[in-house]
Amino acid sequence: MPTDLNPAQQQAVDTLSGPLLVLAGAGTGKTRVVTYRIANLIRHKTKPSRILAVTFTNKAANEMQQRIAELLGKRLKDRPEVSTFHSLCVRILRRQIRKLGYPENFAIYDRGDQESVARAVLREIKVPNESLQPGELLSLISRWKSSSIRPDQAVTVAQTDKEHLAATAFRRYQRSLKTSGAVDFDDLLICTENLFAQFPKVEAEESARFDHLLVDEYQDTNSSQYRIVRSLAQRHGNVCVVGDDDQSIYGWRGAEVQHILRFTQDWPKAITVRLEENYRSTAAILELANRLIQFNKTRHDKVLRAARPGGQKPRIEQYKNETAEAKLTVVDIQRQLEEPGIEPRDIAILFRTNEQPRAFETELRKAKLPYVLIGGMSFFDRKEVRDILAYLRLLTVPNDEVALLRVINTPARGIGRKAVESIVERAVYQSQTAWEIISSRQSLEGLPPSAIAGATKLANLVTEHTKQLEARSLVEVANSLIQAIDYEHELSRVYSDENDRQSRWDVVQEIVNALGAYEKGNKKATLQGFLDQVSLDNRDFDQEKENQLRQNSIVLMTLHSAKGLEFPLVYMVGMEEKILPHHRSLALADDSGIEEERRLCYVGVTRAQEQLTLSLALSRMKWGKPRDTTPSRFLYELTGMAERVESKAKAQPAR
Repeated sequence: MPTDLNPAQQQAVDTLSGPLLVLAGAGTGKTRVVTYRIANLIRHKTKPSRILAVTFTNKAANEMQQRIAELLGKRLKDRPEVSTFHSLCVRILRRQIRKLGYPENFAIYDRGDQESVARAVLREIKVPNESLQPGELLSLISRWKSSSIRPDQAVTVAQTDKEHLAATAFRRYQRSLKTSGAVDFDDLLICTENLFAQFPKVEAEESARFDHLLVDEYQDTNSSQYRIVRSLAQRHGNVCVVGDDDQSIYGWRGAEVQHILRFTQDWPKAITVRLEENYRSTAAILELANRLIQFNKTRHDKVLRAARPGGQKPRIEQYKNETAEAKLTVVDIQRQLEEPGIEPRDIAILFRTNEQPRAFETELRKAKLPYVLIGGMSFFDRKEVRDILAYLRLLTVPNDEVALLRVINTPARGIGRKAVESIVERAVYQSQTAWEIISSRQSLEGLPPSAIAGATKLANLVTEHTKQLEARSLVEVANSLIQAIDYEHELSRVYSDENDRQSRWDVVQEIVNALGAYEKGNKKATLQGFLDQVSLDNRDFDQEKENQLRQNSIVLMTLHSAKGLEFPLVYMVGMEEKILPHHRSLALADDSGIEEERRLCYVGVTRAQEQLTLSLALSRMKWGKPRDTTPSRFLYELTGMAERVESKAKAQPAR
């Protein structure tokens, strides 16, 4: 094995059996340790395919696969299974989901599909939009699912009127998905957890596939993921989890820091290894980070040590208002860019809330500096992409009602809004799906002749291209389908600007290109497999982020988005009470919200490699009027002046 590991890293790599907790502080070489450990298992005669490594993003999974290949040689035919939690669950469910009453070729609904179902459900139960919007319903459903709360349990945990309405809608929402042979992203975890709980033979069969389990970013697991890990590892006990409780910042989406805090209680024979040598930041930056995070009471004891001593002392800047903060920050950035070796891509402006970057964008444009705001529209959210994917989904799951209703009259084929409503009403009345209605000439009787002709044409189109899948390549079928619906003519009809039309047609071409790349890279390529990949990619925003980060531009991004990244120069802006910590965390009865906000601040500080600037505005506009602000308590904690914080009780170091 390589000898360029520090003693703690080496210990983690050499511990090859039993439960292992690797507490990997920011910038301590976590990915390196995980990949070296997998390689070491293989060198010690563990069959690669008996190793399962699970992480949270496709980017992390791909990076791990590449590093393992580099260590072991790319010709290795038998490979470890490295994937995201959701990809793992898709594979399990494709094998087992029939036991839960879903079809084997279930569809995976994205956010847009979910909103369509949510709107329909709220209409059914006659809930006005002002009482509960589709987005609010989905947010509550996702929160319940992340906490493993089922539709029948939601009523008992609902507290507000809005939550009670949502609990009623939750049942119908879930029933609607199942009727359409579909699951949403959260269901991938919930259904897998249900399978393991209800069918011990399934749990035994799936856990028997592996002898070693490694889980990256364990601090980000929610309750379903936690139980899935336990199910897969309990047979052999060879479970290695890697993470950092000090970087647990996703409580709002169900992550529970307690999972990593109590690992040694769950697995009493566990060995704990602390990675504390930081290779990213200077000692001056880490001094602040260590001082800050010690104010959290619920954490594993550890201290980051800098591999690089010295460094510039971080600066704290106070500005008159948010306009001055943006303007003078950009002036400082201009000065930095005049230094030799400093490129726009070396600089990041990190903020807590999505409305903060507006003023910075204005000033960067005035200064003609290149910048990118991370988190624009995903490729998969474009109308053209969603249209073509809906058609492809119908070839695998014709009962997918959301897909069908999206394209039933796109391009226009004579099926008006009233005809669509009639088709849906007939489906409900006859306990059938909308697809079954349009597939039967008899069921369409009474509709306008143009609607009957259009529905019949669509049903024949889908049936014909479904048959083509048996004899032709996926790319050939997709091209034939796009030509048959004359989608290019539809773009010409809707968009008058030639450049707009061409860019949208290029997007359609890119879908076919993606399908071709998938087909080329998979010996057993199926349309369902491609759609699975797209659904999972759609929720993994890392690829979109990666594309944006490749540009030589100043990066504007939220603190949450910045996790896992590093920049030579970092500006953390808006360091004020009610922004960081966020006002929602201040409203909680206990310290859990403040502790998570402190971890978020810690994540921001530890993104900086060379220089860190923290700033605040002394006043900020609220509803058109300037209001005085209060400096963030974290500024006092970072600088060793915590006694200035009003609530001294919250500023006492953990013992």
